[in-house]
Amino acid sequence: MGNAKIVEEQITMTREGFEKLKSELVRLRSEGRMEIGRQLEEARGFGDLSENAEYHAAKEAQAKMESRILWLEAQLGKAKVIDAKDLDTSRVTLGTTVEMVDLENQKAFVYTIVGSEESDPAQLRISSASPVGQALMGAEVGNEVLVRAPKGVRKLKITRISIP
Repeated sequence: MGNAKIVEEQITMTREGFEKLKSELVRLRSEGRMEIGRQLEEARGFGDLSENAEYHAAKEAQAKMESRILWLEAQLGKAKVIDAKDLDTSRVTLGTTVEMVDLENQKAFVYTIVGSEESDPAQLRISSASPVGQALMGAEVGNEVLVRAPKGVRKLKITRISIP
């Protein structure tokens, strides 16, 4: 195994998702570290560090933040950013917005398919790795897809694919 290369998997994400992670990283590196430093300095003023709950809480917060910084750096380092101008709307792909109808109750849905790190169902952004995302990937307008949901299997018909 002397010459074996470790291949890290790429993480595909939209430009918007990449920028969001990047801004969080910048904020944590600057404001976040300054705030933790302030908390540690303040806690040191309370005396004996071995029995200082504020100091230990600040150290724990610092460790969590540094862990998040490392994670963000790793994600951004593995990111493959897709641009909307390069998207093909003939099929559902990462970055496309999909309009569909539940064939059982005729309820319409609209979701944008994003990478797992960008997923935010409240904002109608679902991961391509989610059950709905997996069922939709590669489908075309007019296709009917089956999705396993907590309340059973749902049959969805794709009515439109667009760029957000």
